[in-house]
Amino acid sequence: MATDTRPRASGRRGLALLTVERPRPESIRSRPNGWWLAVATVCFGAFMGQLDASIVTLTYGGLRSGFHASLAAVEWVSLAYLLALVALLVPAGRLADAHGRKLLYLYGFAVFTLASAACGFAPSLTALVAFRVVQAAGAAMMQANSVALVTTSAPRERMRSALGVQAAAQALGLALGPTVGGALVATLGWRWVFWVNVPVGVIALVGGHYLLPRTRARTRVTHFDWPGLLLLATATTSALMGVSAASGLPVPGWGVAVLFALAACAGLAFVRRQRRAAAPLLDLALLRVRAVTYGLVGALSGYLVLFGPLVLVPVVLTARGVSELTAGLVLTALPAGFALAATGGDRLLPCGLADRTRCLAGAGVFTLAMAGLLVVPPAVGPLVPLLAVTGLGLGLFTPANNTLIMGAIPARSSGTGGGLVNMTRGLGTALGVALVTLALQLAGTATDAALRAGLRWSAVVLVGASLVAVGAAWAGPRGESPRERAAGS
Repeated sequence: MATDTRPRASGRRGLALLTVERPRPESIRSRPNGWWLAVATVCFGAFMGQLDASIVTLTYGGLRSGFHASLAAVEWVSLAYLLALVALLVPAGRLADAHGRKLLYLYGFAVFTLASAACGFAPSLTALVAFRVVQAAGAAMMQANSVALVTTSAPRERMRSALGVQAAAQALGLALGPTVGGALVATLGWRWVFWVNVPVGVIALVGGHYLLPRTRARTRVTHFDWPGLLLLATATTSALMGVSAASGLPVPGWGVAVLFALAACAGLAFVRRQRRAAAPLLDLALLRVRAVTYGLVGALSGYLVLFGPLVLVPVVLTARGVSELTAGLVLTALPAGFALAATGGDRLLPCGLADRTRCLAGAGVFTLAMAGLLVVPPAVGPLVPLLAVTGLGLGLFTPANNTLIMGAIPARSSGTGGGLVNMTRGLGTALGVALVTLALQLAGTATDAALRAGLRWSAVVLVGASLVAVGAAWAGPRGESPRERAAGS
């Protein structure tokens, strides 16, 4: 007797829709410049990620009054997101290398969009923090794969340009965040800061389904390294909380020491686990590659320099009586310069210039700009050109540095590599915010002399980070990466 297999076949087709990457239409695959459509799709995620990072702090006032909460409680709306994001980036990249980067990227966008809607409907501050953790999980799946999708979509000779466009999208989100956030909070209320992500997410999901390429090279994973994930999450979470506590939170000194000690112990245990595990969460051989090691150091330093002024400038200017709107407009000079150099870097410098040389040039430019903070007064006039030059230097440095890192990582591990890059950026962001906040708190802002001292001490921190970026670029690889040699053979 024949058996009806139609429900089972239908179930398999339904499962395939959820677990198999769909091919792009032939009309898109065959276009000579069709890869730019994939880059443009990834830029939606890059834009949303930075917009969300810079927009949420403007909701603090509305959240405090709406939920009758303290500032310390409201800060967890940002802190919980950052902690979850940094902890999940490498695991998300590892899963994407095994199961498909397009698949994980689209699932990440779906989770991020749904969680954004939930954040807007949150009935309590506790619920909002919980939804932000879910939102961070979606953002980790997006960000871990954004760099990988760009590098695997673009031709090798156009990789730097493609990464520059992606970096410019991040800078645009960073630049628009304070303006858009301020307008939304002032007119529609804090809930729209989260709801604004929903239409962009829907557009990106549809575009990604049709425009992103399928994963060609994968890393086979027999089982997931859950102990490694727990150790990595403990290390990164303890380190970030220690940095936040050291920057002025009401935590005793012994508490800060315990957090840093826990981070160090968990980090060492994670490294030992990865050396022994049959299927490690992170292939430590990647960190022994010169371009990857020094590139990650450069990425951390670059994002410290990028986010440090985002804290420094508004505090200094508003303390001197400048309006928040004016301070926000001054601040846009940095991401504007970043976007200009990231998209036009190939026209600003000779095309044949090596990525290492571009890193050195960019790091040298923003080092000089940060050194200028040591001598300028805390006023609008001198800060605008310094911030613009800083952005130009970072816009030259970041795409070239990312190209060196991703060019040295095998295509089958590009998701893990992208997760490493973005995790390092997150740590750099946290350090930039924390160290500048600590410098300002130690100097004080009550008098003009204290403001100048705070500006100088913050500048010392930023110059130090800039010099680390210069050193990382100088120590980086002087020859072709393994992927470059393979492409040329």
